[in-house]
Amino acid sequence: MAARPRPSSDEAREALRDAMARLAAGDQAALEEIYRATRVKLFGITLRILGDRKEAEDALQDVYVNLWQRADRYDPTRASPIAWLAAFARNRAIDRLRTGKVRAGAVGIEEAAPLPDENPLADVLLVDAEQTAQIHKCLGALDARTQSHIRAAFFEGYTYAQLAEAADVPLGTMKSWIRRGLQRLRACLEASEAA
Repeated sequence: MAARPRPSSDEAREALRDAMARLAAGDQAALEEIYRATRVKLFGITLRILGDRKEAEDALQDVYVNLWQRADRYDPTRASPIAWLAAFARNRAIDRLRTGKVRAGAVGIEEAAPLPDENPLADVLLVDAEQTAQIHKCLGALDARTQSHIRAAFFEGYTYAQLAEAADVPLGTMKSWIRRGLQRLRACLEASEAA
């Protein structure tokens, strides 16, 4: 039996947005969809803060109970669903620390806000991944020549002079091509943020 293909990040984000809207309208089945799509990421956030599996599971349960009651507070114009849910989970875990009902394995309350860890927080990684996916999507919408030059300049480290020489065009022409491409890229990214 063939495995079902995994949805793209855009499809997953849209499905999550749709489920959040349905949950806000009282659709109980939407909560199960949201839970399946987010439980691993949100559990990672609560576990990292609380340092105890049982406490993290309890905090995660609080997240979904409160989500059921407050789904109408989600504003899709302000954050992606996963970024909002990640912040929600983090706040629930910190609330548990503040009540003092957490076992000894948790980080101290004074450490929970900054979480002194060299790695970015899960919610930051998720937002970064969404932004990276959007950049690549917008890059893909550019014509092949402009896309190639921007990728070479910004991802591969080529200078404008090297690119101009390779394309056998004046340096000013290469700079203009890339500048116009970056303007179109920026417009695409701004349009996607507004959507």
